[in-house]
Amino acid sequence: MRRAATKKAEGAMEWGRRRLLGILVAAVVVAALLLGGLAYAVYLAVAGIGEEASANTDVATGETDRSTVAQGAVHRDEVAAEPMLAVPESAAFPAETTSAKAPVIKIPAGTGVNGPAFVMTGFPHTPEGAIGQLAQIDLAVLQSMSLTTAAEVYNAWALPGGVRAEEWWITASVQAFLTSTGMGEVKDPSSSVSLEPAAALVKGTDGPDWTTVCVLMKVTASYKQEGQIAFAHCERMQWIGGRWMVAPGAPPAPAPATWPGTQLATEAGWRTWSTDDTTDPDHIEGDH
Repeated sequence: MRRAATKKAEGAMEWGRRRLLGILVAAVVVAALLLGGLAYAVYLAVAGIGEEASANTDVATGETDRSTVAQGAVHRDEVAAEPMLAVPESAAFPAETTSAKAPVIKIPAGTGVNGPAFVMTGFPHTPEGAIGQLAQIDLAVLQSMSLTTAAEVYNAWALPGGVRAEEWWITASVQAFLTSTGMGEVKDPSSSVSLEPAAALVKGTDGPDWTTVCVLMKVTASYKQEGQIAFAHCERMQWIGGRWMVAPGAPPAPAPATWPGTQLATEAGWRTWSTDDTTDPDHIEGDH
């Protein structure tokens, strides 16, 4: 019995920053492989463009033109499925940032009012507004690290015609984190996960009511030790009923998870997140 207790204590001591980072990486990689990569492979097979795509080395690094007239489902599928810069897993770890000034994207602050499933809403009818809304959806789920919350948020914010809640990219990330730590369906009370939106990009638009946008988060997780990693997420978004919602269709190609502010992040098309304070309801004109 004493020997078993000693082994248990030694096992507990093995927990460290390296293991926590490994779990965070697993959450990102599992979600990417099971959802993003699979969805894109299926898209190529159905569209019959596998050979053409493999010969095309172009990758999406953000939109070059905002479509004011909707072109329809085929164009939307092309925008969502266009591959993004492939980066190694190590790119998500904290790294030296570049001294060069990166492009900035201004994201509205929202109204601060909770919408369905207690997700903050009130973002404007613009692609930047879609980014702000997607970030709030991600924050609500990933900070709770609860499968129940993931299902509630997805069902409240996703339109019919997409993947099921349990197949959603963010649900898979939560599942991978909980499984890796052996926590069950919710994170341990002694653990914490916090996220900070650090960068974003507009991948493409199709008229004023549809866009594919991407967010890049700095994730800090604490469970016996603390670790950080970058987490990237792209989603189709559609304006309906006065708010941005997750749109129907296959999930977009995986976004490059790069540490914010690095040269690789700039090459991937990420723009530094800057909150547009003029959209804050508490903002007083003339304040700086």
